Amino acid sequence: MKRTAAVILEKPSFLFFAKLPVPAKRLLFSAALLLLFSAEILRVYWMMPFPGSQVSNTVSYAYAIDRSIGYIRIFVGVLTYWALIGVYKRGRAWEKIVLPLVLVAYAFVFFAFNFRFPADKIFYQPVNKTFSTASDTSMDRSKLVVGVVLQGQAKAYPIQLIGYHHQVIDTVGNTPVMITYCTVCRSARVFSPVVNGKQETFRLVGMDHYNAIFEDATTNSWWQQATGVSITGPLKGYALKEFPASQMTLDAWFRQQPNSLVMRPDSLFMDRYFKLEDYEKGTMRSPLVRRDSASWQHNSWVVGVANSNASKVYDWNELLQRRFIQDSVDEMPILVTIEMDSASFHVYDRRVNGAPLSFRMSATRNEFVDEGTQSSWNMDGLCIDGTLKGKKLLPVQSYNEFWHAWRTFHKDSKVYVGNYMLEK
Repeated sequence: MKRTAAVILEKPSFLFFAKLPVPAKRLLFSAALLLLFSAEILRVYWMMPFPGSQVSNTVSYAYAIDRSIGYIRIFVGVLTYWALIGVYKRGRAWEKIVLPLVLVAYAFVFFAFNFRFPADKIFYQPVNKTFSTASDTSMDRSKLVVGVVLQGQAKAYPIQLIGYHHQVIDTVGNTPVMITYCTVCRSARVFSPVVNGKQETFRLVGMDHYNAIFEDATTNSWWQQATGVSITGPLKGYALKEFPASQMTLDAWFRQQPNSLVMRPDSLFMDRYFKLEDYEKGTMRSPLVRRDSASWQHNSWVVGVANSNASKVYDWNELLQRRFIQDSVDEMPILVTIEMDSASFHVYDRRVNGAPLSFRMSATRNEFVDEGTQSSWNMDGLCIDGTLKGKKLLPVQSYNEFWHAWRTFHKDSKVYVGNYMLEK
């Protein structure tokens, strides 16, 4: 009795395994190995753009596996220890060959799915984060940037850079910000990284429905880039505060914000930035980020406008053809326009003193005129000549994204159908 008690105290969790008949041991061990291989693979497969991985709602399963992978490894590891002892004491010759091969296969899977395929092992945060001014930047001014203005300070983040990093933690004014960009959705968002009164740090863990997912360091909750909402974990349902941001060429941004700083490339990642050189134009080879030139296709470009009550989406091709669109979103009259560079777009609330204005494009096609007073307005929403000179249209938060991304995360969004689409 004393010897039995000692054995139970020494190995209580695995005594059952030793007492099982040999066929049951083999079945249990095989099932445990299948569980381990599946867990290692699926926790990454469901979170990266592998074939078929992004079409179902699997993020909660990936999260559950990610949270329990350590326990699975320990459980299977102990079973493997007992299996190795049994095989090399009483096992058949083929078992002595197969088991080491299985362990070698697991080592390969473990390395690949923990050190090669995960998002945070492919995309890294900048190490040397520096900025330049309009007078000393070497950045091509036709490059697209995400611009932010807070507390009197303006900063611009080139999409070619943040498209690789996916997120950059910085400070604008005295406000901490999290600049995010998902290249597969073509979505830019700027959030506050403050969660429950504490400035949080995040890491990229993968994607869900092709949209980047970040994990906070404190609670390990997962956050959706397109919405800023935690979609699984202890903080599920919590939303990060979003800051207004603009997307345009660096040249257009400096015209609006001549004192702005612009993020410089980190020399450690120049080869990674180079691979995104053609991303902005939509001409990269990868079907994940290459633009569909036709309208309303999976990777067609759109301009989306959203507020707390409603959202609406506009076709990029129609905007290029017409140069401006007058419409309303949730009873807010808006003006959607694009500059002659065919890249810098703007959305404005077209009300002045509470009354909506009706516009037409000027002969220069880089300015517009309101029909009521014949005043001239520039692309920055400023009235530069006429009765309303000095008045300024308020910008409305808007986004340039792939059509598949907008319709996925704005399921109730209305679609603007104008003359261009009717002709088609």
